[in-house]
Amino acid sequence: MEYILKEPFSKEALREFRAGDQVRITGTIYTARDAAHKRITEMIAKGEEPPFEIEGSIIYYVGPTPAKPGNPIGSAGPTTSYRMDAYAPKLLDLGQLMMIGKGQRSPEVAEAALRNGAVYAAAIGGAAAVMARCVKSAEVIAFPDLGAEAVRRIYVEDLPVTIVLDTHGGNLYEEGRAAYLAQVKEEAK
Repeated sequence: MEYILKEPFSKEALREFRAGDQVRITGTIYTARDAAHKRITEMIAKGEEPPFEIEGSIIYYVGPTPAKPGNPIGSAGPTTSYRMDAYAPKLLDLGQLMMIGKGQRSPEVAEAALRNGAVYAAAIGGAAAVMARCVKSAEVIAFPDLGAEAVRRIYVEDLPVTIVLDTHGGNLYEEGRAAYLAQVKEEAK
């Protein structure tokens, strides 16, 4: 299925999605990679306010290239998500709704997403320029010293993602692999 997800984002909307569904996101999301995740979780552990409201947020694991004149952002392809696995369960427990990146997640992240009614979506790897076209505005809001990995508030229109971990325990990588192996076995008969 294909869905549109618009702000305000909610857990109720996420319940409709199943692993493998295509979703186009429009609204305000945040960028953060591993260095930013480490700092955010350290801030939370110290009782400090994070740079944005975690509850209800969508975080895109991206470190965009510098913007060309007239563009809000440079190439903006996803980074490998397992780099955030040490931090993601904490943020999910605080109400983060969606993670966007590429690649598999640890069992701990999958369990935290399921426990909290959150999802993990894969963005198109290798299509960073296409993904950047969906970004209509971008502003560094924290950790500018991290350069490309600074936290940004970005507004996206029709950002295409595929649901990998859904709120019902579905896992596209596991289900896709099983379906492929079943097909290969059937064809070998």
